[in-house]
Amino acid sequence: MPALLGLSRAIDRLLNAIAKVGMWAGLGLIFVVVYDVSSRYFGVPKPFGLNSTKVQEAEYWLHTYLFATMIGYAYTRQAHVRIDLLRDKFSPRVKFLVEIFGICLFLLPFAAIAIYYTGAYAYQSYLEGEVSKSVIGIPHSWLLKIALPMLFVLLGLAGVSQLIKSLAGLTGRLSKDDSAGFIGEET
Repeated sequence: MPALLGLSRAIDRLLNAIAKVGMWAGLGLIFVVVYDVSSRYFGVPKPFGLNSTKVQEAEYWLHTYLFATMIGYAYTRQAHVRIDLLRDKFSPRVKFLVEIFGICLFLLPFAAIAIYYTGAYAYQSYLEGEVSKSVIGIPHSWLLKIALPMLFVLLGLAGVSQLIKSLAGLTGRLSKDDSAGFIGEET
């Protein structure tokens, strides 16, 4: 189990590093949206040949990469949305079991299927040299579509990390502090 927990920590570090790179997409998104709104509504000039189509497509790209790079990190930090109508009443053991079954029955199979289909979709787009549907849009649309399989790979990695932590918690091999942060208990 110590080796698996080491793997879980390595996955978490990788997801953290990817999220730190991805946060720049969030900052870029803020600037692009402010520029887009101000240029459309306040007549700010559009330098460098930036038309509204390219600016709006840049918003889509940045938004996509922001989500793709953050989803795995959010899951490992318990920052995702949960609907916990009953979960708070469960014992830590039941919480770990629910997490294990949820990951094994839903998250990992869904991520695998999504990787398969979105990977094929992105690869086909690359082979065709797909570009924006707009003549004045951003070229190389396949670069955007690569974010889809990447998102599901990162989500799958996060699921593996959480599965390891759940198994360690279930067998009593997760420290009390780690366990509390993982299942939302007060220490």
